Amino acid sequence: MPELFVTNFNRNFTGVSGTAAGVVRHQARQFDMCLVGHPLPGAPEPISRALAKSLSRTPPQGKPFAIWHVRRDPEMMTAIWARDVLRLPIRIVFTSAAQRYHSWFPRWLISRMDAVIATTDRAADFVPHVRAVVPHGVDTDRFRPVADGAKTWAQTGYPGQRGIATIGRIRPEKGTDVFVDTALRVLPDHPDTTALIIGKTKSKDAAFLQGLKDKIAAAGLSDRILFVGELGPDALADLLPQLDLVMQLPRYEGYGLAPLEAMSCGVPLLASDAGYFREFTAQGAGEIVPLDDAEAAAQNLSALLSDSARLATMGSTARQDATTRFSIHNEVAGINAVYDQLWTAT
Repeated sequence: MPELFVTNFNRNFTGVSGTAAGVVRHQARQFDMCLVGHPLPGAPEPISRALAKSLSRTPPQGKPFAIWHVRRDPEMMTAIWARDVLRLPIRIVFTSAAQRYHSWFPRWLISRMDAVIATTDRAADFVPHVRAVVPHGVDTDRFRPVADGAKTWAQTGYPGQRGIATIGRIRPEKGTDVFVDTALRVLPDHPDTTALIIGKTKSKDAAFLQGLKDKIAAAGLSDRILFVGELGPDALADLLPQLDLVMQLPRYEGYGLAPLEAMSCGVPLLASDAGYFREFTAQGAGEIVPLDDAEAAAQNLSALLSDSARLATMGSTARQDATTRFSIHNEVAGINAVYDQLWTAT
């Protein structure tokens, strides 16, 4: 019987999906495991919730119970039902990245977990039952610099001679407007640079998106500040190494995997003081600016675009940090250690 069940109940590929996918691809080689719910890139084909419950009725060989690793509220609810109502021999592990208090119902769900893994020390302050702090990691084999170190921006099909980008859902919390305001200040003085906004927009943020497009059009930069939509993992892995800089300027971020993926590709980071970004840049892989400060971001961006040698040095540091400090192998090892604690405690 499987010893590990990893749940993914969201059909959309979100940041949570991305972090889970990287871990699952490695765990699939280490455990008799099942993915439950919706597919994840490179992961085993998923099974249904009903089949997962059925398979969990019998403990895996040599272990007192199977582990369900959950990352979202509906996944916690299903696992709690399976353990406490159906009385299945399972234990539940939850990963928490939020650096703020959850609302009352998620707090109650989290209180029912057998173990919680926090992605940062700050996130650990807001949840109970923390067994370990394990930062998210990046697959440094999947996300890597261009082979010869020479970027080929022209092959991306985007205009200009080089590119910068922000990655994530288009909404105020993610600071998409701060990125746009920054680009509007800087791009007129750097006519060779194109700015990409990579991410999808939910219908509730359609007016926000239209306001950004109108502002860009009024500045005459619609051909150089581009909304390219959401990119799949493979397309993103191909594009990132061609960028000169990734800018993440959210007003709030729980952790933030996109900067690590860029860093793993040898691309430095310019970020607001949110998520785990200050730790990402601690060794010189990027720069941090205050929250909601387009002027400070613009000053830093202009200086970096004018100093190719500094960008190259930061990019080399970014790749080094990704492989040594934020590798997916480190994350997987930390998560697996929590499983072992649960299995050996009984």
